[in-house]
Amino acid sequence: MAEAIQIQVNGEQRGCRSDATVGDLLRELAIKTERVAVELNLEIMDRKDFDHRSLKQGDRVEILSFIGGGAPVDVQGKGRGFVHAG
Repeated sequence: MAEAIQIQVNGEQRGCRSDATVGDLLRELAIKTERVAVELNLEIMDRKDFDHRSLKQGDRVEILSFIGGGAPVDVQGKGRGFVHAG
């Protein structure tokens, strides 16, 4: 069995297998890849790389889920069409 590592997902510490990929993480979290963007260590990932990029100790993952609608953008930037997935 693979060792556990610690990563950060949307600002929260989380354990995962040392052989897990970004795709594995998304499946474990039951997040469909069609409408999300993933930022790994401050770099936006291409969806085709989700199943090929292994997670490493200390990685920081931000998962953004796109939403539809025509809400205007307010002063705080809300309504931009994405929210943290989780």
